[in-house]
Amino acid sequence: MAGVRAKLMNYRVSARKARLVADQVRGRQVEEALALLELSPKRVAQPIAKLLRSAVAGAEQKNLNERAGIDIDNLYISKITVDEGSSMWRIRPRAQMRANWIQKRTSHITVELEEH
Repeated sequence: MAGVRAKLMNYRVSARKARLVADQVRGRQVEEALALLELSPKRVAQPIAKLLRSAVAGAEQKNLNERAGIDIDNLYISKITVDEGSSMWRIRPRAQMRANWIQKRTSHITVELEEH
């Protein structure tokens, strides 16, 4: 099987923070990863769980369309990557008429599922 892929683009969290959660679920079964993400206190855990459920739904749809014989219960996260997205630049006022540039980072999260 080639794998099922799902992407989340331009999510408003830095890639460094998202990689902490992605490293916890890499290589795990889908049910186990969803349980870990549900209990995680990190803010990015919920969108990653939603992305994972979207990838599972894509696998089910691919199974129906192509009759590929994918067993949904045997899916695991073969690859999860977090890349930096575009940044938004904002200005924060400072004392004595000065200003600092604030960089609001985004990230692209890609999940790829395969069957054992």
